[in-house]
Amino acid sequence: MVNNKYDYIVIGGGLNSLIAAALLAKKNNSVILFESNNTLGGMASTYEFSSGFRCNLVYDYIKWLDERVLKELNIKNNELEIINNDIYRISLDLEGKHIFFHRDNKKTIESISKISKSDADKWNDFTSFISKVSSFLKPLYKITPPNIQKIGLTDAISMKNLLNPILSHGTRGIADILRTLPMMMPELLDEWFESKLLRGTLAAGGIHHLNQGPYSAATVLNFLHQNIYSGTNILDAKFIKGGTNLLPSILIKKAKDYGVVIKNNSEVIKINCNNGKCDGVSLADGQLFFSKNIISGLDQENTCIKLLGNENLYPYVRTQLNNIKYRGSTARLHFALKNLPKIKGVNDDQLQTVFSISPSVNYLEKAYDEVKYGSFSSLPYIEFCISSLTNPSFAKNNNHIVSASIQYIPYTLKDNEWSDKLKKDIIKNVTGILDKYIINFSNNIIDSSLSIPLDFESTLNNTEGSFNHGEMTLDQFLFMRPTIASSQYKTHIKNLFICSPSTHPGGGLHGANAINMINEITK
Repeated sequence: MVNNKYDYIVIGGGLNSLIAAALLAKKNNSVILFESNNTLGGMASTYEFSSGFRCNLVYDYIKWLDERVLKELNIKNNELEIINNDIYRISLDLEGKHIFFHRDNKKTIESISKISKSDADKWNDFTSFISKVSSFLKPLYKITPPNIQKIGLTDAISMKNLLNPILSHGTRGIADILRTLPMMMPELLDEWFESKLLRGTLAAGGIHHLNQGPYSAATVLNFLHQNIYSGTNILDAKFIKGGTNLLPSILIKKAKDYGVVIKNNSEVIKINCNNGKCDGVSLADGQLFFSKNIISGLDQENTCIKLLGNENLYPYVRTQLNNIKYRGSTARLHFALKNLPKIKGVNDDQLQTVFSISPSVNYLEKAYDEVKYGSFSSLPYIEFCISSLTNPSFAKNNNHIVSASIQYIPYTLKDNEWSDKLKKDIIKNVTGILDKYIINFSNNIIDSSLSIPLDFESTLNNTEGSFNHGEMTLDQFLFMRPTIASSQYKTHIKNLFICSPSTHPGGGLHGANAINMINEITK
């Protein structure tokens, strides 16, 4: 029989929630975790989109995983196998003049040289520059942001690790980071490259999962966020053998081993407060659970506005919460295929990688223009992989799966409502684009399934379908993420904490949000 009183209650079964629950239980706390869906894992989960065909719900690969999570939870290499393919990304060209990104930069340079000798000559310097600039962010990603409203000695001490990159790179390095962060992607690229394809490919890194075009200010910040642990392998992508769902599966086992009680199909409908402090939660089935500490893996809208309610929000808090920009604009489209797809200029043994369709910076900006005027992109940025190659169990009878992320597909449309017909139009349009790159693609399709931001809001409780739980923009970064009043994983309610991607350092399957929060509340 489940008790109704715990040291910690964790809301949500996503990656950060599982990490937080496991780490707290490891410290001999009693912990219970509630997930409204039947399965855990959130954006790292998988699902069956057609009979006998499974796919990664949101993320097909990871960029980096916080090494502190692996260390603290004692996750071994034989438990979590990371696939580091030699070719980790291919930028597709209609004429077959693709750019192959290799872990060996000499091979990447050789590929770039086929379209631009000048760009190839600059590649090493560019990757070194990005690695240097991102080194200033690495220490920031492992600390609680300072309380900008009242910086004290504790906050100053927490920032001491910033001295290392400053000492390493000197005042020139400081100037580089201060100059680079506010840039739009074309400003950065103008200083380095001329090839439209290379510029388009790199610019796509700056708008990854954003509802902004490459000409938007500070898209370089998001580019650095995507590449913070890439080293010189710009736009790196790592697959998890068995699918991204293996990561939450491992975390679930660790959590249970430490004693965490996990309740699926258990929707929290209210965070109960008394005299300005949380004392528990109410479930949809009427059950009450009590705790002196509540942790939410949900975004700010769901946590504070929906679960706390207006009666527990100060006016200034409500104003800040209302100003958070979510603006999900990435859809996921999955295709069940009869046979392994063929791509002109790419060998079969090179297909286990990430492919991108972003021919130029202007291509991306025009795709974004359509969203600005209330429609979806007719020529979207597309990133896809053949997920059945990494995860053969995803498909049956030697069939295959192509999973694609599509930008830009907005949360809301101007003067229109989302419908099955519009979704079919998108599928048809994207299929037509892929037909230009993948030989006989449309005739190879068995079935397809599209999830738009509106669907992700419904299934994952992501406000406006935002994968980052709030856009990765300069005004929603560090001590302003998610708001100035709640940037230290705390809320205005003293014993209510948040570890979702809405907090510093933002979105992705890395777990830094959770471990930073644990370090903050248990110090």
